Amino acid sequence: MKKIIPIVFLILLTNFSYSQFAHQNISLLGQFNDPAVVAEPVYQIRYQSCWGWVNPADQKEYGIIGSTAGTYIIDVTDPTSLVQADYIPHRQSDCIWHEYKTYGNYLYIISDDGGVNSLQIADLSSLPDSATIIYDSNSIFTHSHTLTIDGNKMYVASVTAGANYSSMNVYSLNNPALPVLIKRLDSDFSSISQVHDMFVVNDTVYASCGYSGLFIFHYDSIANHFTELGSLTNFSSSRYNHSSVLSKDHQYLYMCDEVPAGLPFTVVDVSDVANPTIDGTYITNVGATLHNPYVKDDFLYIASYEDGLYVYNISTPNSPILAGYFDTHPQNTPGTYSSQPYQGAWATYTDLPSGTILVSDMQYGLFTLNVDSLTSGIKPIETRKDINIYPNPSKDYFTISLNHPETTTKISLTNEIGNVVFSTTSINQNKIKIQNTNFERGIYFVNINSEKENITKKICLIN
Repeated sequence: MKKIIPIVFLILLTNFSYSQFAHQNISLLGQFNDPAVVAEPVYQIRYQSCWGWVNPADQKEYGIIGSTAGTYIIDVTDPTSLVQADYIPHRQSDCIWHEYKTYGNYLYIISDDGGVNSLQIADLSSLPDSATIIYDSNSIFTHSHTLTIDGNKMYVASVTAGANYSSMNVYSLNNPALPVLIKRLDSDFSSISQVHDMFVVNDTVYASCGYSGLFIFHYDSIANHFTELGSLTNFSSSRYNHSSVLSKDHQYLYMCDEVPAGLPFTVVDVSDVANPTIDGTYITNVGATLHNPYVKDDFLYIASYEDGLYVYNISTPNSPILAGYFDTHPQNTPGTYSSQPYQGAWATYTDLPSGTILVSDMQYGLFTLNVDSLTSGIKPIETRKDINIYPNPSKDYFTISLNHPETTTKISLTNEIGNVVFSTTSINQNKIKIQNTNFERGIYFVNINSEKENITKKICLIN
């Protein structure tokens, strides 16, 4: 489509310097934030989901992010100098929901907002000149919550088409410019009232079904039929199963629950899909809501409300180790959380060939991040059974317990922006007690350094 605003450079840090974005092992490259984007009045959301795309003609990389009034397409080929390539208006001006996927050079744009909606399809092949809208209609469906593409099929969750609602539909992309409905999940499983999100690989669907739990289906395209392979529903009914992603060996599923706030993510053993079992749970930050997970190589990336991006080393898939983070949401004092439910990171995109990571923040737009430190041998923020820090959270003091102390161990405490606020040296000590009443409340990192190794542990101070 023709650009309705000129190409401009928009790398606005919204009155924040880089040092004010708390981070560990992840660095900021650039940020896109159009000051003209108006926050919708209910939740103050300005931006939503993000996606990425590479033009095969010239290998230029693009970031895609939704805003209240439309979709921005940003050239992120130079991640330190972001350029707006195009803008696609939405049918509403205060939209709080956009999701995206690409198939070849086609971009699929959906929304689950009330009011006037449509499926939009854009042809991206003419970028960097412009994107061309080739479909904008509600004849296929009007509203949908999320989508994913597996092979030449598009799976769409919580679909409304006119007066009809479906928990999940499958569409053929044989003609990618005009998807064709080929199957509704509820025609085989009417008991599934909602699919909130799904991870699909080789037509095996790991369906996050809200308060109903996790269901695993297989779609047989020849018989045009869904079969249930397994389910996980024996956990608290108050948990809202939001989204999930598989480990690269397909043996474990990493699952995020959106409600209530502050839940850990869950590692589910799906090696036997007929009998999924919970292997463990992992908390990132008390009060934050983990929204969307992604796997790239040996790392698990999680976009989090109230915070930003968390990255875990999953080289051992059922033992995630926190490797780094970047807080796109500096509005809150570290360790505190607002009553506003929709702030912070919505989504992440991890598959650009350059390795640049994209994160969309609901208030502050699109971030380009460098994660080279995660993959270049820097030791992760570890969970070690022979090193304990307690109590955690800590009010007045905390104790570091070293079951195998080195002759000399240096200990330092750094805050979220990397400033050292305390340091000491221990000689042949099994336990070191540290008063924390002089430190501001928030998240800190205890760095334990000896001749043999360097370990970092996370602690929350609540004094």
